[in-house]
Amino acid sequence: MDKMEWIAPCHFGLESVLKREIQDLGYETVQVEDGRVTFCGGIEAVCRANIFLRTAERILLKVGSFPAVTFEELFDRTKEIPWEDYIPEDGKFWVAKAASVKSRLFSPSDIQSIMKKAMVERLKSKYHMQWFQESGASYPVRVFLMKDIVTVGIDTTGISLHKRGYRPAAGKAPIAENLAAALILLTPWKKDRILVDPFCGSGTFPIEAAMMAANIAPGMNRSFIAETWANLVEKRAWYEAVNESHDMIRDEIETDIQGYDADPEVLRTARRNAEDAGVAHLIHFQQREVKDLSHPKKYGFIITNPPYGERLEEKSALPQLYREFGEAFRRLDSWSAYMITSYEDAERYFGRKADRNRKIYNGMLRTYFYQFQGPKPPKKKR
Repeated sequence: MDKMEWIAPCHFGLESVLKREIQDLGYETVQVEDGRVTFCGGIEAVCRANIFLRTAERILLKVGSFPAVTFEELFDRTKEIPWEDYIPEDGKFWVAKAASVKSRLFSPSDIQSIMKKAMVERLKSKYHMQWFQESGASYPVRVFLMKDIVTVGIDTTGISLHKRGYRPAAGKAPIAENLAAALILLTPWKKDRILVDPFCGSGTFPIEAAMMAANIAPGMNRSFIAETWANLVEKRAWYEAVNESHDMIRDEIETDIQGYDADPEVLRTARRNAEDAGVAHLIHFQQREVKDLSHPKKYGFIITNPPYGERLEEKSALPQLYREFGEAFRRLDSWSAYMITSYEDAERYFGRKADRNRKIYNGMLRTYFYQFQGPKPPKKKR
């Protein structure tokens, strides 16, 4: 298994950001599809991808891809996969998730049941066993069906990669960590530039930005399901990836990253989360209404996730909130603003049409990432 294919799912609409991240890690991308990127790499890729990728949801070891339009075909082709190369005799295995789009096989529970039976039959014949204790390491399988093409992968991550470990307590309507990271990477913001989130909530945007600025790998302080795969991944590969992440940290830097919120309770949560992420010294949190948003310097960035009004009682407050946000932004000479929201009248009340907007699915919720671009700062003289 010198070179394998790995599948990295991500939020719909952010595949290009993940592709760039994978290439920056030194791996070749094989295929980019809606909501996932497939890339090629050695066994060390499972460690490095899980630890370093900021925008992926998980990493899957791709074990097969084939067409199937009947359950008989699904069974036979699943049974042809060399499961014994991946799952040991005592391995615990199941089909954790099945998703089907524009395919004739569309029942997730039936797909899961039939594929599990096929896996059992294959392993029975290879291990000459009639019963599996499944007392060892876990090998959860995930399968996607797209236009009758079945793609099968084994999940190496376990708990989703957006769970960095710093946010056990989230504020109201939190944005996922990997989505926040992807949106920051869509902007021209760099660690020497100002960044303000006026609706910071539990602090996700400021914390993710500070982790980028300090080069802190998002997965360095958590565990992954593939760490128990002694048959496939040597412990040494994990140690080397973790050591690499520690060597890259540069947290003795100066930043101007700020998080504001009107709610003092969520600010306490944000400060606690920043402490747990190791970046509290890089962020200034302050209780402040959006109408009071100000900064003395030019060429700053606002990156934020304002309220959407998903709850009916909050919807009536949105016009005033977005109007105040827009007015405050206009007072910030030469700044740029980026906001993700599902609120359809966001531009209207903000008072300006976005220079660009990008459709992004946040779970099943369709949102737009509005981009209001300010001028570039003058180049520094050498």
